[in-house]
Amino acid sequence: MSDTVLALKDVTLRLRGNAGMVEILHDITLDVAQGETLSLVGPSGSGKSSLLMIMGGLERATSGSVLSLGQDLTALNEDGLARFRRDNMGVVFQSFHLIPTMTALENVATPLELAGHADAFDRAEAELEAVGLAHRAGHYPAQMSGGEQQRVALARAAAPRPKLLLADEPTGNLDGENGQAIIDLLFGLRDRHGATLVLVTHANSLAQKCDRMIRLTDGRIADQQLRAAE
Repeated sequence: MSDTVLALKDVTLRLRGNAGMVEILHDITLDVAQGETLSLVGPSGSGKSSLLMIMGGLERATSGSVLSLGQDLTALNEDGLARFRRDNMGVVFQSFHLIPTMTALENVATPLELAGHADAFDRAEAELEAVGLAHRAGHYPAQMSGGEQQRVALARAAAPRPKLLLADEPTGNLDGENGQAIIDLLFGLRDRHGATLVLVTHANSLAQKCDRMIRLTDGRIADQQLRAAE
């Protein structure tokens, strides 16, 4: 049996809204195996992005436990969570979050430099080449298309060789052709680096490409579906 890289038990999330406390997630228990690809689906407001953020330590669970690679994320302070993400996770957002004053190469190299890698720029160049953007290394985000910016964001997430890759609507702002390119790259990362991939998506074709699909409704796991054998 594969090692478990993520283990959530009885996870609840409550956030304060205009009308008082709102329960976003209700008693979520979920294990994710090493090398697995997992999609989180459901209608808007079902809690899937919140669940992904809790998996990445970007949001704190109100109650329950969150173990990532054996580390209890609920026991870490903000600095500890930042270091843990730096060393173990890659996160890809729908809105790219590139630094506008940095070139593509500098954007990809920055997390490597922060982690103390002496070969940061060599590794950044290799990742840009892997996503087909070696020729764009010296360009700034504003000089690139949306699809190119998302590929830079993916290269940046992949460059530290993360054990766990989290993606929130990675194809949401892209047209069909660029979206398919990002899908191929995401799954290629699993093959190249052995990363475990968890993604939030509204795209049914992407969700069904994963080993397992979790459907959320009103902050609860409604059902799970394994990919059909090919």
